[in-house]
Amino acid sequence: MTKPARSTSDRTDKREVILQAALELFAEFGFHGTPMPLVAERANVGAGTIYRYFDSKEALANAVYQRAKLLLYETLVKDFPEDLPARQQFHVFWQRLINFAIENPLAFQFLEFHDHVSYLDESSQAVAAKLWEPGCSFFEKTNQQQITKPMPPKLLIAIVWGMFTGIVKVSYRGHFELDPEVIAQTERACWEAVRY
Repeated sequence: MTKPARSTSDRTDKREVILQAALELFAEFGFHGTPMPLVAERANVGAGTIYRYFDSKEALANAVYQRAKLLLYETLVKDFPEDLPARQQFHVFWQRLINFAIENPLAFQFLEFHDHVSYLDESSQAVAAKLWEPGCSFFEKTNQQQITKPMPPKLLIAIVWGMFTGIVKVSYRGHFELDPEVIAQTERACWEAVRY
């Protein structure tokens, strides 16, 4: 007797469980510190089951990476108020970055606490490159209008990103809470760092 075929929904659910388990473990231990049997154990599936969905540990890590990066991208660009003045747009960017870190701590930790260079494939690199686009567009415009410092857009993004990730990492370690006052203070300090 043949077993009934699993529904698409069952396969999707199991894939989701594996992705979530991998995210949790990669966020805590990194790619190299996470053995596949541990992912299987966390997902409550057989070790071989993972390979029905992902060809390798690298393929699984790339799927987790792309999902986290695309979530961040969508958080930044969805319904973005392009008609606002630059300073208010920066406020929206900053709030969305902070909200992403607060609402998606595992995704933030996975993306920012670990080095991904050794396993990223072309698709993941393309997703990472896509994340530069909104910031580059913003700083190209503000540079032309002499609102921000006359520096390359990617350098301005690096300044903002470095401050953002540093602030969030220190807050995760319990040195201060990301309350509205801290978020506002750090936003002002970051804007001062890049404005003309």
